[in-house]
Formats: sequence, C-alpha cells, structure tokens
Amino acid sequence: MSEAGLDPAEYLRWETMQPEKHEYVGGEVFAMGSASRRQVTISGNLFAALDEALLGTPWRVYMADMKIEIAAKNSFFYPDVFVTCHPDDHRAELAMHHPVLVAEVLSPSTAAYDHGDKFIAYRRLPSLKEYLLIDPDQQQLELFRKGSDGLWVLHDFAPGQTLPLASVEATISWERLFRNVD
Repeated sequence: MSEAGLDPAEYLRWETMQPEKHEYVGGEVFAMGSASRRQVTISGNLFAALDEALLGTPWRVYMADMKIEIAAKNSFFYPDVFVTCHPDDHRAELAMHHPVLVAEVLSPSTAAYDHGDKFIAYRRLPSLKEYLLIDPDQQQLELFRKGSDGLWVLHDFAPGQTLPLASVEATISWERLFRNVD
C-alpha cells in the first residue's frame, strides 16, 4: 500500500506497521526525522518535571510516541510532549484528541513549520490552552497562551526565568528544563 493519499483509518493501520514515525497531513504522510541529543534531553526534562508536578491530579503527560489527531485539519501529529486530562484520551491507544498543553522542541529543520502550519493546525483543537516552543540552540522559550477572548498571546521567557503553565497549574524552572543541555 502506498502511503500517499491514505484516509485517516488507513494511515493509522499503516503507521502501526512502520519502524519509523510518520505524521499525516491532509492525506499525505511525512517521515519524521530523528531528534538530537539536546532535543531528547529537553523533552525528557519537560516530561519528568510535568509528571512530577501533576502527580495526584487527573492530568497525564505523554511524549514522543503518542499522536494527537486534529480532525478539523485531517491531520495526526507526534508532539514532543503534551498534557491531557480527558477520559477519552486516557483510554485511547492510537491517537488523542483533547490536549490542553502541547510542547515542541525545535530543530533547524522544523522551527518554521512548528511556528507556522503546525501551530495553525493545533489551534483548531478546542481544548488547547497553551503551545510551548523550546529552542535548544538559543535556549529560548515561547509560550503561546489562549486568552479568554480566544486570542493567542505570546509570552517570551529569558534564561533563568520560571515558566508558568497556567493550563495545568504548574511551574517549571529554567534550570530544570535545560538541565544537562550544553
């Protein structure tokens, strides 16, 4: 079966048999590149910090190998880290639908896409409240937060500042997020 022109159900079946991950956008399949050591370290740090901060709550943190489906954009993405507390998501095996926080660790090859078309797609998720972009090269954080008026507002964080994540009522220190990243 060719991966071009698959419908979502065909993509999900096909993807389970692949040795590498692929994102799906509007019927087209795109192979995902490998992550750098720094990207993996930051994703792991964020996952661990959120997992610890959300202990004892209904929130669950997922990373790397779990997909989010955006039906309105006919797309499936593998975010680096995301958080959901929706009961349907807690039972899902192939894809989740209700994240409140999505984080992407940027690479030179994905930065423009993560800032642009991918963020446009994520904004179609009614549940999404925050979108975090982490640049490992510049050690820069960009947090987009959806306001009560429905508008997305950018919050920049300088090195050393604490990152407040309102969507999950947690904070993460700069040092924790960039621990072991040189």
